[in-house]
Amino acid sequence: VCRVYKLSAWTVADLAIIGVPIALCLGRCANFVNGELWGKPTDLPWGVVFGGAAGDIPRHPSQLYEAFLEGIVLFTILYVLSRRRPPLPQGTFMGVFVLGYGIVRFLVEFVRVPDAQLGYLFGGVITMGQLLSLPLIFIGAGLIVYALRANRSQRDYVK
Repeated sequence: VCRVYKLSAWTVADLAIIGVPIALCLGRCANFVNGELWGKPTDLPWGVVFGGAAGDIPRHPSQLYEAFLEGIVLFTILYVLSRRRPPLPQGTFMGVFVLGYGIVRFLVEFVRVPDAQLGYLFGGVITMGQLLSLPLIFIGAGLIVYALRANRSQRDYVK
């Protein structure tokens, strides 16, 4: 479609990615309502008792941590960057999103219960979620470096 309408795929990706954190936020809120992907036990005052398979002990509401960080914080960062003039080079927003998403996922895994079938890897040091987040961090950083070095300006239809 981009080729047919002579649109830059990088610019279209940059435009589309700015709204993705809002969808992630809503998805994580749904995880919380459904009592899925709960966190480790906690003594903090905001611990939540999920019941069912999670038991009757307060746990970190890791879904809400992710909703806030992956959703609200990442959206705010992308939105603020999108208001800069002149616009950042093509691919920058995509890189910032992938980097930010990877960092948030890696950090939140410290308070989440790992998948029962996988547990901890490498002698109890890292979870599969953290292992899978590392490539996102490197790819996001690489995209940012590539975008800044290529320095292709956003097209005229982005104002």
